[in-house]
Amino acid sequence: MSAQIHIPSLLTRAGTASALTFVAVAGTSLAPGATPEAQAATHAARALQIAASKRGSPYQWGAAGPSRFDCSGLTFYSFKKAGKRLPRTAQAQYNTVRHIPPSSRKRGDLVFFHYGRNVFHVGLYAGHGKIWHSPRTGSVVRLERIWSRSVWYGRVR
Repeated sequence: MSAQIHIPSLLTRAGTASALTFVAVAGTSLAPGATPEAQAATHAARALQIAASKRGSPYQWGAAGPSRFDCSGLTFYSFKKAGKRLPRTAQAQYNTVRHIPPSSRKRGDLVFFHYGRNVFHVGLYAGHGKIWHSPRTGSVVRLERIWSRSVWYGRVR
């Protein structure tokens, strides 16, 4: 039975606003006509949730999960599990995403740390000036405040 058949009963039981929110968050399987921006938001929210679920996983250079990660390995893994493909390295990820101004950043966007024109680190924006990331050797996946102004933001399409 298709999920679309259940929407009228959701409207009755949960109210119109709740059911419409459910449809918007559930993604294309329930809302085939959803805009690419809405689909991207759903993937980003899921990727952020996946990254957060890896809290405490050890850093390992070149690792892309499921139990060890480097910075771009965490973003690569999280978006892959959320249904989106990204390149493997931070610089390649930056070259692939849609660049956005800091004022437009949303939860699940990528945060790229750079020196000049070279990207050297990436994390997932968690809101309130924080990111989920896998920082360096000897550390673990964690939520941390963005510590630099030398960052760029990108949205996975």
